[in-house]
Amino acid sequence: MLSTEMLGDLPADMPVLIAGPTASGKTALALQIARDHGGVIVNADASQVYACWRVITARPSPEEEAQAPHLLFGHVAATQPYSTGHWLREVAAILKSGARPIITGGTGLYFRALTEGLAEIPATPPAIRDAADALDLDTLLAGLDARTARGLDTGNRARVQRAWEVLQATGRGLSDWQAETGAPLLAPDRVRRIVFDVGRDWLNARIARRFDLMLDQGALDEVRRVAPDYDPALPAHRAIGVPELMAHLAGRMTLDQARERAVISTRQFAKRQRTWMRSKMADWHRITPH
Repeated sequence: MLSTEMLGDLPADMPVLIAGPTASGKTALALQIARDHGGVIVNADASQVYACWRVITARPSPEEEAQAPHLLFGHVAATQPYSTGHWLREVAAILKSGARPIITGGTGLYFRALTEGLAEIPATPPAIRDAADALDLDTLLAGLDARTARGLDTGNRARVQRAWEVLQATGRGLSDWQAETGAPLLAPDRVRRIVFDVGRDWLNARIARRFDLMLDQGALDEVRRVAPDYDPALPAHRAIGVPELMAHLAGRMTLDQARERAVISTRQFAKRQRTWMRSKMADWHRITPH
């Protein structure tokens, strides 16, 4: 278990932010801080907001949720639009409650919007969203302005598609909108910021063990319940592990093949997270678990 001594003399109302790649141990640290220092645990993971998933997205278990208040976990329907802006507005309401938030997750854009502000970009019309859903990643990338493309994780389809939609809907690149960002909800010097800095081999081994644990805990049954309504165009249904297990249920691959592909996809995602966090969170307090 990680020590919370790095928090020092933590003021009673100071927010704590815990970022890190998937499977790095953020949930355990958040619970420990809540027990030792008090506070409510707030989700900052884009997949864990969806009500249809618990096991496959590694949401805190009911037993973990019983140890401290948990907010913004599993509260969004799969068919409901949900963006960084939606999340930020919900966090703003939590901040007004007066309870210390312990905000934890792996979605870097959530933390960036929280501590650096978020541009007020108009909503994407449904027709443009539908058109984007029908395009492949290379086509979406080709349709971006150069400045926006340089700042994107080009392997993250959701981010690329969002940038394409903004340009189509507004005639302005996403980077132009972001240049007009307003004041942040939480200034960096008013929060305690922690990021997990983990080694590749250590994390890869944990990812494999965790997916096996998910299978043991009923991930396949969870996916099977959603299968009749499965829509690969929905962000909720693109959570890592879901397409692979859906393919197994459809008879297109064995369970061992689905497991292997899901583990590989998770490791690739974690690599992108680690790269992003080392670049964008260089001034955060870094911890390395063993």
